[in-house]
Amino acid sequence: MFDSRYLYIILAIIVLMNLASGGFDLVSLLISIPGVLIAITFHEFAHAFVADKLGDDTPRNQGRLNLNPLSHLDPFGVIMLIFAHIGWGKPVQINPNNFTRKFSARTGEAIVALAGPLMNFILAIIFTIILYAVKIFATSFVMESTVGQVISTMLLYTVTINVGLGVFNLIPLPPLDGSKILMAFLSYNAKRWFEEHTQLFYIIFLLVWITPILGIIISPIISAITNGLFYLVGKIFSLFVGYNFTLFI
Repeated sequence: MFDSRYLYIILAIIVLMNLASGGFDLVSLLISIPGVLIAITFHEFAHAFVADKLGDDTPRNQGRLNLNPLSHLDPFGVIMLIFAHIGWGKPVQINPNNFTRKFSARTGEAIVALAGPLMNFILAIIFTIILYAVKIFATSFVMESTVGQVISTMLLYTVTINVGLGVFNLIPLPPLDGSKILMAFLSYNAKRWFEEHTQLFYIIFLLVWITPILGIIISPIISAITNGLFYLVGKIFSLFVGYNFTLFI
């Protein structure tokens, strides 16, 4: 089993690096908190909800089938998401052997794993629509006020945080959701090899995490998805309200 102490060491390194580089911005941190709470809470709830629908009552029995952030937040994962923009919630425990639907345990586990990132992408779409609606229908006086700017920035952060959490969790390395999704498509021998080398994949995950490699890989993907979402929603709004503008990050 992977030693979680390594994650705490990485947490300390990243936080200290942010502080040393002047990357700590208290205002941005506070504005990002609602987006962080929403992204993690709904992500973990989605895992619990889908597992429950597939017949596994483990999440329900552990009190995870709700939208109470306190049921889903991992303190270290929240801090990582705020400081490093990459984090996690308290993992939802499931027992694939309890699934009553006509899926193999691996397929059911993959469906549960996919539910979390999919929920984040759905939330990103919803909050993009809200952001456009606010910018189009709110008066210029409101939007130019401090409160209006804070609300717009908060909505923007919520979109980018959800896209980021969704993309990050689709990386096919343990302990991320992407590894469980990948397992459903591997042959028996490939699955066995993957399981036998889990510790190696954990090490690879940590290496790409604490180096610029992860940012180089997923930052363009996050930006492309977010900007594509802004473009599409902007075009849809322009068709119905005759107001044409597009947000980009």
